[in-house]
This record gives sequence, structure tokens and C-alpha cells, in this order.
Amino acid sequence: QVQLVESGGGLVQAGGSLRLSCAASGSIFTINVMGWYRQAPGNERELVAQKSTGGSTNYADFAKGRFTISRDNAENTVYLQMNSLKPEDTAIYYCYLLHYESTSLRDYWGQGTQVTVSS
Repeated sequence: QVQLVESGGGLVQAGGSLRLSCAASGSIFTINVMGWYRQAPGNERELVAQKSTGGSTNYADFAKGRFTISRDNAENTVYLQMNSLKPEDTAIYYCYLLHYESTSLRDYWGQGTQVTVSS
């Protein structure tokens, strides 16, 4: 089992910054992907950014140039630095981890952290 604990959400004015953190614990395979999704009211959950232990990184178009994902592999922690925030970035941000358990690909999710950007 894997547990994910997020922190760092909150209320910020448009143009401001926030840094989200997510710490994973439990039985984690050395090779994995960690990242962030978000879900705004009435919308589907969407990928924000993800990063593998090998360094491969993926960003949603809306995140490119404003958000930066980083991770500490030794600590199984992933971060999301969000700059130039816009009201449309308001959502619950979920951390996730994807790895293999035996031959099965498994995903785990955090409880979510609210990010609210005021105009």
C-alpha cells in the first residue's frame, strides 16, 4: 500500500504563486511516476504535470511556462511550483503515484488540496 499526503494549497490572488508538496510513503517501487491532476467544479479531472524517477516530464498546455514540477526521489516527494496563477487555476489538486506491483500497474491518489485564485 502507498499513502500520499499533500500540502501547500490555499488562497492566493491572481498573479501570485503557490507551491504544492506531496509525500509518498509505503511500499513504493523504485521506478515510478508522480504527478498532479486537478479538478474544478463541473469539470473532469485533468493532468497538470507528471515526472518519472528517470526525469521524464510531462506538462499540460495550460501549465507550460507557469508551473514547474520537481521531485526528490530519495524522499518520494513531488512538488508543484505554480506561478502567475489565474482564477481559472482554481481547483482541487490531487497528487498521484503510478508504479508496478508485480506485473500490475497501480495508481494511488492523495486526498486533494484546494487551490483558490481570486481575481
